[in-house]
Amino acid sequence: QVQLVESGGGLVHSGGSLRLSCAASGIVFRLNVMRWYRQAPGKEREWVASITSGGSANYADSVKGRFTISRDNAKNTMYLQMNSLKPEDTAVYYCQVNDGIDRWGQGTQVTVSS
Repeated sequence: QVQLVESGGGLVHSGGSLRLSCAASGIVFRLNVMRWYRQAPGKEREWVASITSGGSANYADSVKGRFTISRDNAKNTMYLQMNSLKPEDTAVYYCQVNDGIDRWGQGTQVTVSS
């Protein structure tokens, strides 16, 4: 079955950095568009970034220039490098793929203190 497992979250001060990982199994990883979403307390889940099978990336305006999405198809893993973190980046971060059905990981908590 499809499994997405996020890791790398934690507590960081404003201006700090974190690198999230999403390990995928049960899909042909290299063929799929992969996405990061996040959900802050009391808010709806929002799209953060996407990366195509060929490595083309797109970002939400709120993270553009600070976050970098990447993938390693040999490791079936996607990454999100987050720099210059702000308190408003505090959220649970999820990876997502659609192989005909939306698949989600369990999420990893990112907390940015001011």
